[in-house]
Amino acid sequence: MNRLIYILPVFFVGLLAAVFWQGLKHDPSKIPTPMIDKPVPKFRAPTLYGQGEISNAALKGQVTVFNVFASWCIPCRAEHPILMAIAKSGKARVIGLNYKNKPAEAKSWLKQLGNPYEKIATDAKGRIAINWGVYGVPETFIIGKLGRIRYKHVGPILPFQYEETIKPLLDRLAR
Repeated sequence: MNRLIYILPVFFVGLLAAVFWQGLKHDPSKIPTPMIDKPVPKFRAPTLYGQGEISNAALKGQVTVFNVFASWCIPCRAEHPILMAIAKSGKARVIGLNYKNKPAEAKSWLKQLGNPYEKIATDAKGRIAINWGVYGVPETFIIGKLGRIRYKHVGPILPFQYEETIKPLLDRLAR
C-alpha cells in the first residue's frame, strides 16, 4: 500500500504528459466542421458602407472567399495582405463579415490597410457568425459557384497555407 502512494502520482503525471503531447500534434486551424459541401447558411445583413443589404443569395454564381474579421483582431491584420492578393488575383471575389465591430472603427482600419472586400456584411451582435459555426476571428470560408462551402480555415491565413492549400483550391474551383 505504501508503494502505491508513490506510484499513482507518477502514473497520472505520465498519463497527463501523454495527453498534452498528443495535443501538440493537433493543428488548431483544422477544426472539423459539418458545413463542408453544405449550402451557406441563410442570412441577411446591412453592409458596412450602406450599400443596402447582403444575403446568402449573393454568395452564389462565382467562387467566393468569405472572411470573418474585425478591426480589433490582431491576427486579422496579419492575414490582410493575403486577402488583398486574392482580391487582386481575380480568382475569387472576397466578401467580408465584420464581426462585433463598430462601423467607424472597421472603416478606419480598412482605409489604413486597404479594402480587399467586394462587399462587407455587418454582424454587430455575432448572430450570423454563430450560424456559420465561427469560433472566433479570423475565419475564412471558400465557397464554390453553387453557393456551397468547400473549405473552412480557422485563424489567420499564413503565406504557406495560402500557397499549399487555398490557392490550389481557388484555382480548381475557378475552372
